[in-house]
Amino acid sequence: MGARKKLRADSIKEENKSIAFAKLNNSPISPRKMRLVADLVRGVEVNKALNILQHNAKDASLSLSKLLRSAIANWETKNEGKSIEDEKLVVKSIEVGSAGMLKRIQTAPQGRAYRVRKRSNHVTIVVDGSK
Repeated sequence: MGARKKLRADSIKEENKSIAFAKLNNSPISPRKMRLVADLVRGVEVNKALNILQHNAKDASLSLSKLLRSAIANWETKNEGKSIEDEKLVVKSIEVGSAGMLKRIQTAPQGRAYRVRKRSNHVTIVVDGSK
């Protein structure tokens, strides 16, 4: 590895020390519904985001709050000496992508059938602890 490449790799590692992420795959909620809740907490401080998710009536908020708690726990294990109160932990990004679909058939009158597509999603949440 060249000198410049090594310096660049070291700087990227140093930047990534303050972030942690968590992933949720194949969540059985449609991506559109999940994005509505994810947009509420994007860029918000972590404790405030947990409070928003706790008081939200949508079902997607329950799985997002669990995922956010997992990302916080990942950040704590990565940065053992630091606490959440000292660092201002922020939800840096949330990405909601579509996953596979379960294709079902709903019976219809006169011998026909309608397609029912049960959509699911993948969610990645990144928390950043830089001041």
